[in-house]
Amino acid sequence: MKPRKIIYIYVLVVLLAIASCKKDGLLNQTPPTVLSDAAYWHTLSDLQNYMNNIYGNDGIFPHYRNYSSLGIYSVDDNSDNMVPQSVDPRLNGQNTVSGNSTYADWATIRDVNYFLVNYNRVSASASDMAPYLGEAYFFRAMLYFNAVKNVGGVPWINQPLNINDAALLNAPRQPRNVVVDSIINDLNRAIADLPTKSQAQSQRLYKEYAEGFKARVCLYEGTWEKYHSNDVFGATGQNGNSYLQLAADAANAIITSSIYQLDNAGVSNGYFNLFNQTDYTNSKEVMFWGAYNQQAGITTTWQNYYQFGSTGTNSDGLSKSLVDDYLCTDGKPTSVSPLYKGDDSLAHIVKNRDPRLRQSIFVYGDTVVSNQPANAPDILFQYPAFNTGTPCTTGFQIRKGLNSDWSQNSHNGPGGTDGVIYMRYAEILLIYAEARAELGLITQADVDMTINKLRDRVGMPHLNIGAIPTDPKWIFPELSPVINEIRRERRVELACEGYRLDDVFRWAAATDLIVSKQPLGAKVTQFLTVPLAAGPLTVGGNIFVNAQNYIIPYAQNSNMASGYKFNVGRDYLLPIPLQETVVNPAIKQNPGW
Repeated sequence: MKPRKIIYIYVLVVLLAIASCKKDGLLNQTPPTVLSDAAYWHTLSDLQNYMNNIYGNDGIFPHYRNYSSLGIYSVDDNSDNMVPQSVDPRLNGQNTVSGNSTYADWATIRDVNYFLVNYNRVSASASDMAPYLGEAYFFRAMLYFNAVKNVGGVPWINQPLNINDAALLNAPRQPRNVVVDSIINDLNRAIADLPTKSQAQSQRLYKEYAEGFKARVCLYEGTWEKYHSNDVFGATGQNGNSYLQLAADAANAIITSSIYQLDNAGVSNGYFNLFNQTDYTNSKEVMFWGAYNQQAGITTTWQNYYQFGSTGTNSDGLSKSLVDDYLCTDGKPTSVSPLYKGDDSLAHIVKNRDPRLRQSIFVYGDTVVSNQPANAPDILFQYPAFNTGTPCTTGFQIRKGLNSDWSQNSHNGPGGTDGVIYMRYAEILLIYAEARAELGLITQADVDMTINKLRDRVGMPHLNIGAIPTDPKWIFPELSPVINEIRRERRVELACEGYRLDDVFRWAAATDLIVSKQPLGAKVTQFLTVPLAAGPLTVGGNIFVNAQNYIIPYAQNSNMASGYKFNVGRDYLLPIPLQETVVNPAIKQNPGW
């Protein structure tokens, strides 16, 4: 938490890079890299450039530029949705207390606080400065929300620290709900100060996105407090209902504004095509996104891994648990639907299932690479990428996020330019439905304007809360059928987008979903006769299965012999680094650490 004596002004090369920028736009700004404080705080451009530096922080909006995997569509690999090549240490209870890391981005928090103390030195009207002030409040809220998710309650520091600020430097952790209340206050200020979407500059924050982020925060904290009310991670005397109501109100404000709608409703492969676009400027669904630009050299490598030969490759795979959760096309779960064709082959698995499953995993004959030079034929998917350096671990190879265009592979040109989606309207619909259900207030009208809109996009039957088919395999049988189905819808709609671990933790659901669970993949029999480039699969040799022939990705890992060892009395929160407790003894360690 050392004070910064200089202000680093950094051209925003990630989120604000967009091909349609004007000549004087963000891509072409060249502010000086280092300015003294005395030379700063004169013009609105100073405020804008300062905020550009914050936008470029990877902890604010992760850019996923150089991931050796599938970019943003690999982010669920720390959950029960996906099975990465290496066991996740947190899920397996293997995290330790570090010596010198940190649990919050205090440096950037200080940068934001410094802005809030100094912005009014600029000679400009309050209305002209308001958008940048709103950005600052939003960023501080986001940074603290990340900290709360990591470790729970933290000290709330709302001014730039210096060496003489003994009271703040030695401040204790605030209860998590007190911190969240401060986060919400910052978001309310951001919502008041930011321009509307129609008035905002391209790729800059705006009012409706801040409202959506508020809904996300409030749903998280409301359900956390509800489901952790009887354990050491809860907020004393809180049941979460006030936050759940705020979540519902914020989501409803966005819904009733009629600004957004779902893209590609009723369009063949519409769900799949939502996640492989290079420009979301005209999307009615994507609420905030980050752009890339080949001319500026700002590109990604995701498609290198999607487009690896006729198999693709990604060091990951969807879990059998996720695949099993997709309904059949009659709206019934696989456990009771007569339409279910079994799981002996990939073709059977996707037959008569929610189209989002077919559009999320590779099946034989899918296009892997298209638009090759010299009119070369498309490369089609033949089999999962077993026995490669970065294999598909389960046989359920991830297709969601694929852009098959040959030029998107950085081995063939400048690199990929698919946009990064940070929020879409589908999440807002799911937040409203879940918050209303958790409050015990949900109606069929609520479901029709949320869950059933998502189902309409892909042609699935509506959810009728008065006639929900009983699923003997419901993950949460102690909860109401409607909450089970809303959670299923959320899992399916947002699969691979990085929400799942937060969901598992805020529902206090690790006992149901993680502890002692051995991740499984597809049935291996279907793959034993295919001509794998690296040689055939041999059960017990280079691939391992259980008694039902389902692939066990971690069979050779002795630490996973009895499944994940997640410690429910400890691992819902990360430990406070040792240096933090030494420097400030008022910072107490988290439970179990």
